[in-house]
Amino acid sequence: MNRPYSLRSLAALVACGGFLAGVASRADEGMWTFDNPPLKQLQEKYGFTPGQEWLDHVRLSSVRLNDGGSGSFVSAHGLLLTNHHVARGQLQKNSTKEHDYIQNGFYAATPGEEMKSPDLEVNVLVSMENVTARVLSALKTAKTPEEEFAARKAAIAEIERESQQKTGLRSDVVTLYNGGEYWLYRYKKYNDVRLVFAPEEQIAFFGGDPDNFTYPRYDLDMALFRVYENGRPLDTKDYLKWNSQGAADNELVFVAGHPGSTARLDTMAQLEFLRDVSEPATIKVLKSRIAVLKQYSALGPEQARQAATMIFGLENSLKSAEGRYKGLLDAGVMAKQRRDEEEFKAKVMGNAQWKAAYGGAWDAIAEAEKKAATRAREQLFRSVNSQFATIAMNLVQYVAEVKKPDGERLAGYHESQLDSLKYRTFSPAPLYPAFEIARLAGSLEDSLAELGPNDPYLKIVLDGRTPKEAATALVNGTKLEDPALRRKLVEGGEAAMAASDDAMIVLARKLDPMRRESIKWSEDNVSSVLQRAGEQLGKARFAVYGKTTYPDATFTLRLSYGQVQGYPMNGSKAPYKTTFYGLYDRARSFDLEGPFALPSRYREGRDKLDLATPLDFVTTNDVVGGNSGSPVINRKAEIVGLVFDGNIESLIGDFVYDGATNRTVAVHTAAMTEALRKLYNASALVGELLGK
Repeated sequence: MNRPYSLRSLAALVACGGFLAGVASRADEGMWTFDNPPLKQLQEKYGFTPGQEWLDHVRLSSVRLNDGGSGSFVSAHGLLLTNHHVARGQLQKNSTKEHDYIQNGFYAATPGEEMKSPDLEVNVLVSMENVTARVLSALKTAKTPEEEFAARKAAIAEIERESQQKTGLRSDVVTLYNGGEYWLYRYKKYNDVRLVFAPEEQIAFFGGDPDNFTYPRYDLDMALFRVYENGRPLDTKDYLKWNSQGAADNELVFVAGHPGSTARLDTMAQLEFLRDVSEPATIKVLKSRIAVLKQYSALGPEQARQAATMIFGLENSLKSAEGRYKGLLDAGVMAKQRRDEEEFKAKVMGNAQWKAAYGGAWDAIAEAEKKAATRAREQLFRSVNSQFATIAMNLVQYVAEVKKPDGERLAGYHESQLDSLKYRTFSPAPLYPAFEIARLAGSLEDSLAELGPNDPYLKIVLDGRTPKEAATALVNGTKLEDPALRRKLVEGGEAAMAASDDAMIVLARKLDPMRRESIKWSEDNVSSVLQRAGEQLGKARFAVYGKTTYPDATFTLRLSYGQVQGYPMNGSKAPYKTTFYGLYDRARSFDLEGPFALPSRYREGRDKLDLATPLDFVTTNDVVGGNSGSPVINRKAEIVGLVFDGNIESLIGDFVYDGATNRTVAVHTAAMTEALRKLYNASALVGELLGK
């Protein structure tokens, strides 16, 4: 499942295998950048070396979906394959009380029936440029972490703006190796993305939450979009040819996708902060918010439909967070991490030049994490949990930030980011007032319990009211569900924003100074220190070990390699593949009830299928959250599967890779072909996939 990937709060653990020390990674480990592919490892283990043409073709065939997830082009006419659960947000936004596309699925038999996504942005990485020297040169005159932070921020904003103006491409400066390198990634951006096919939720997420992050699995977790350019389907020579036979046992396979965030380069101080502060608080909040939404869902079928996607995401996040936390509590894992850090530190301290340049990094990070802990609770619970509030905050901050020099703006408001921000902010996706009231009231109850009634944030938001009264007044007092009003406020600038009596805008104005103070405090006391120390440790790794490893994940394109392979499990062995036979057996074993029910199409169409067809399979590829929707490809760069999850053993993968049991779980192309052809009567779609 598509695990969350917050770049700070969900950072995690490096332990087994000595990765922190920076040694070359073991076989099948790694999320490699396309500028530094694992050519030596591939040749030594598999006798295969992908050429530059192969790498360029795969890169240009791979896409990032900016509401979280990966995908790939699978036809010459813009057909884009990803997961149902990655597409779910757009399905939800297009659904109504009368048409629930999540539950019932969707198929556009003709181009005219393809359904426009309200706010989906798709990115294709077209070029990469190393800009490390330019970023670091901007820091030469800075004397403090705060000065470095400001100089670095300004330099990055300048590089991004300059590139965007010159090329017209989305331009992002990406931090790799914790600041050891900076790269400029340029993306071709597409906003006209239309849904072609999605199966019923019950087959896409068969087994539900009980089976999430497990294996064997029996899910057809797929969806197909079509990307348009200038009103016409995108014509592209770079797409992955469809191999309907799918992956075979022990076959070498690759995953090209966008892993969100890992922390395999974190220090012990950072891991201890996660273990003792961040993860326990995250788990507590997730459980509370799930309970609130389930209570709302119990009010009726329409309420359940409105809340379903958010519950799905929160439950997924909770299971992932609990897996990470379990890893952080493992004494053996932490002891191994400590030994690795001590080994790396000893090498640095044993060299006078390295010690002088990098030796203070560990203590600086530890001190920053201590400071972060002092305000962690207030930063977590001073958050207005409502989409209306998020929109209002974006509007208030937008009109203020765009007046500033680009390099001085808050993150998210730099010139190169504004188009994407406005696209999201002006989304016509529906909002549901009663749902927003329930969300907001629940989060205010949590904030009240954690911070107390005298907290300045709660005094502003509650203003003498109960959480339910405040939530009701705020939501009923806003008209921000209207995208035209949002646009009008932005066009009116600060004057229009100051004059607005919209309840959410008024609240956003009142909270804005508090938010800015919190951001400034974090930058001065935590972020600036971590950036400087991270750069020092990144340089130290290069000095000690050379560039023999891959960087932590950053929701940018990576290549992993591995084999289709089962693994030991519960005293037995998990097979490399499951089949439609297994789907029906598991459904019947639970009497077709709850998450193990089958859609009527599958109950009635059983005899149409070749039940021996592979359905899902596992590989040793190293993936984490954000890789959902990534293609699994063979040596010929043909698509043979679709990543949709990891097994339960992979949850510690944010921290460490264990090739013995860590598995990527994917849908087999044979199953997708079989179901599309025989159950959905999508012969034209199958023909396009097969290039006919």
